[in-house]
Amino acid sequence: MKVQGSLTLERRPEAVSRVGPGRPQPLGATVDADGVNFSVFSEHATRVDLLLFDRCDAPRPARVIRLHPEQHRSFHFWHCHVAGLGPGQVYAYRIDGPRNTHHSGARFNHRKVLLDPYARANINSCWDRSHAIGSGDNVEHSMRSLVVDLDDYDWEGDRPLRTPMADTVIYEAHVSGLTASPTSHTAHPGTFSAVMEKIPELQRLGVTAVELLPVFDFDETQTLRIGPDGTPLRNYWGYDPYGFFAPHTGYCAEPHLAGHITEFRDMVKALHRAGIEVILDVVFNHTSEGNEYGPTISFRGAANEAYYHLWPQDRSRYMDFTGCGNAVNANHPMVTKFILECLEYWVTEHHVDGFRFDLASEMSRGPMGYEMAVPPALWAIELSQVLAETKIIAEPWDGGGLYQVGRFPGKRWAQWNGPFRDDVRRFVRGDAGLVGEIASRLGGSADLFFPQQVLPTNSINFVTCHDGFTLNDLVSYNHKHNHANGESNADGAHENFSWNCGVEGPTDSEEVERLRVRQIKNLLSVLMLSRGVPMLLAGDEFRNSQQGNNNAYCQDNETSWLDWDQAEKETEIRSFTERVIGLRKRFKTFRTPRFFTERHNERDVADVTWHGTQLFCPGWDDADARVLAATLGGFQGDPDLHLILNMYHLGLDFELPIIDGHTWHRVLDTACTGPRDLLAPGQEEPIEADVFHAHGRSVVLLVALPDEKDT
Repeated sequence: MKVQGSLTLERRPEAVSRVGPGRPQPLGATVDADGVNFSVFSEHATRVDLLLFDRCDAPRPARVIRLHPEQHRSFHFWHCHVAGLGPGQVYAYRIDGPRNTHHSGARFNHRKVLLDPYARANINSCWDRSHAIGSGDNVEHSMRSLVVDLDDYDWEGDRPLRTPMADTVIYEAHVSGLTASPTSHTAHPGTFSAVMEKIPELQRLGVTAVELLPVFDFDETQTLRIGPDGTPLRNYWGYDPYGFFAPHTGYCAEPHLAGHITEFRDMVKALHRAGIEVILDVVFNHTSEGNEYGPTISFRGAANEAYYHLWPQDRSRYMDFTGCGNAVNANHPMVTKFILECLEYWVTEHHVDGFRFDLASEMSRGPMGYEMAVPPALWAIELSQVLAETKIIAEPWDGGGLYQVGRFPGKRWAQWNGPFRDDVRRFVRGDAGLVGEIASRLGGSADLFFPQQVLPTNSINFVTCHDGFTLNDLVSYNHKHNHANGESNADGAHENFSWNCGVEGPTDSEEVERLRVRQIKNLLSVLMLSRGVPMLLAGDEFRNSQQGNNNAYCQDNETSWLDWDQAEKETEIRSFTERVIGLRKRFKTFRTPRFFTERHNERDVADVTWHGTQLFCPGWDDADARVLAATLGGFQGDPDLHLILNMYHLGLDFELPIIDGHTWHRVLDTACTGPRDLLAPGQEEPIEADVFHAHGRSVVLLVALPDEKDT
């Protein structure tokens, strides 16, 4: 198949011949030796037409095949087999049925052209969103689906990597934003191919997985609003999908339809060769069709009453637990099937290593929108044999007030740990009385996860993510600056637990800059030296800034694009980030997939003993406490460690415990400038005294090394 960048496609030369009954499973368009089998779910439809187009941009279909219930329907499924078709065929559906939206919720409209929900590729060259709204015919302005041959690719023996969760370090990135800036110096900025060019950077950093913001097809043409400077603002992040089985064509170096599948697979294969896993941020909580005033693209026109939560009193209206106009009814049997088959497809056909589920708590809501004790969709994912070794990560809340951190359904699900983010931000900026919370966060958040009988590796620890301030902005701004989003600075989180270190925004003050560098090191150190799975936001390693915008979802420009010139200039934080990730990998203590239990090692040192400035006095009940220390006993060949967190603004003396035959050596001190801030093995500096003076606002790590014996 050859498709040009103009998105025109000639039909394959074989003549379309006999139309057979086909089979109901699998859903979607499936190529075989004789042609293509088409199957679509629509329980209450009375008429289904399959539209076949000669070209991607053809204004009308070349052939319409009407599916007759007696021959082409099996219960909920409408299907047919068309001989003579093959990869490259452009197709879509028209579906008709009862129109009683108030009582049944059905929104059938035969005048609307619908995508196949299971399509492996979609075409938007004729798409005009406005024509998909209302009751008029939109065939000339519709999207279409494409038949794809998934077997025409050489994986060269590639398989998902299956890196243990305990050893995982996640790097959250936007496919386009990673390289869209001219400063990335990539051949095809903003694409899957360009991600491959940054693999050496990721290897040097030491991360083990990239978590990519949504790569499913989404409507990048939709103008959300006009910005204050007159620039149209669009959906940049991609959290508004319509094609769940299709890599987003906009992330392709060459927009050859179905070629986008090859480019995505090439990226996965290259990352795997470098030892880096691929985790996809997936959005199964809502779709691009929006509320009752939104466009009809696919799900709404085929089975609106199945795919979405509708108000019982008036089923013409959508429940909205997402803030995006609609909420997917994930626990309807057919929708659960759809979600599970989608995930299994990305694993089996694209070798994806894991998924992060946006607003995952919405998927635990039942038919009436209430929280379910045993939600079928989430348990189906947890128990799937195909997904058994795939990482599954929940954002354990939704836009409707459901908050499930520490009590998310299932045992295998890892969870974004919002309390970790908030507690660490507050503690590092100097808030008092948080030492108990910080002790829990350092140990894997046992207060949240131990009652659920899960592990520290169920906690995804993060200080920053795409949603909020960057790490640099967290120490540079007290307030969000989202005016460019065109919402009068009303969007985005109002409370960020940030501190600008004395000046709002950029500054020429060397004193303020030194403090900001130290605070960034403090945040990175706590993140990497805590049990659980750390996640780093792309660009934080070189102080990438969004100029105080904490909700850059619509900023497809320099605000969101990583500035790689900044990466060349910011050597201290970049080097520190690489080395603190290496420090985590050096000591198993920080990667142990179990909570502290005060068990003792062969040196009679407990796995954890908490202190303050004085030994054994951590100040749990001290409302003014801003310091915490911990002695961490090493197991399985690991040395004993002593961690000091001094978030008071002045330097303080911390008593050190005595370990017979060992002397404490300094490994990490964020008060030092690089490279003395983090010392390599063999370069640790001995501490001769029985106290250590920790500078104000600093993190220190000491290692107990055996004393040299007299010869």
